[in-house]
Amino acid sequence: MHQTQPSLFAKLMTLFAGVALSGAALAATPAAANPTPQVEIKTSMGDIVVELNHDKAPKSVDNFLTYVKSGFYKGTIFHRVIDGFMIQGGGFDEKLKQKKTNPPVPIESQNGLTNNTYTLAMARSGDPNSATSQFFINVADNDALNYPGRDGFGYTVFGKVIKGQEVVDKIKGVLVDDKGIFQNIPVIPVVIKSATILKTPIQPKL
Repeated sequence: MHQTQPSLFAKLMTLFAGVALSGAALAATPAAANPTPQVEIKTSMGDIVVELNHDKAPKSVDNFLTYVKSGFYKGTIFHRVIDGFMIQGGGFDEKLKQKKTNPPVPIESQNGLTNNTYTLAMARSGDPNSATSQFFINVADNDALNYPGRDGFGYTVFGKVIKGQEVVDKIKGVLVDDKGIFQNIPVIPVVIKSATILKTPIQPKL
C-alpha cells in the first residue's frame, strides 16, 4: 500500500528495506591509518568529497573503505531520493540489480555524531546491525534518525560532505517516480562513476 505523502516515521520504516543481508566473505580490513580519510565520489551530476570519521565510527569507516578500495561503487546509483530528507545509494546498478555485499557491520549510532545536513550515514533494514554497502547523505537536519530514534537504535553517521554540497543539492531536486519495489527513484539515473580515496587531502569547503 503506497501513501501519497507518508509520514516521516513511515519513511524511516521503509527507507532502508533494500539493504542486502547476504554477502561474500568479508576481506580483512586494517584500521584506517588516517583518522579522517577523504573519499571522492564522482557522479553523473558532479563530484562529491566526503571526510570520514574513523575515531567515532571505526567499523563503519573500515567497511565503507573496503567497498571503495574494491571498486564496488562504480556503476551503482542513487536509487532513493527524497528532497527534504536524504539521498541514498551504493547498492544497485543502473539495471536495478542489487550487488552482492560483504557481511553487515555492527551499528555505531551512539558515537555522538548526528544526522545533520550533508552528513554521511549507513543505510540499514529494520535490523540495527544490517548495514552493508548502502549509505545516505542527509539533506536536512534529521533529528529523528539520531540515537535512540523512533526504533531505539538510530542510524550511524560516519562522515560528512566537505566539497560538492551543490552537487548533493542538485541530486536531491531530481525528478523521481516509483518503479516496482523502488519508491522515489530518479527518473534519469544518478550514477556513481567512481569512488576513490584522496591521496592528497583537501581543505573542507565551508
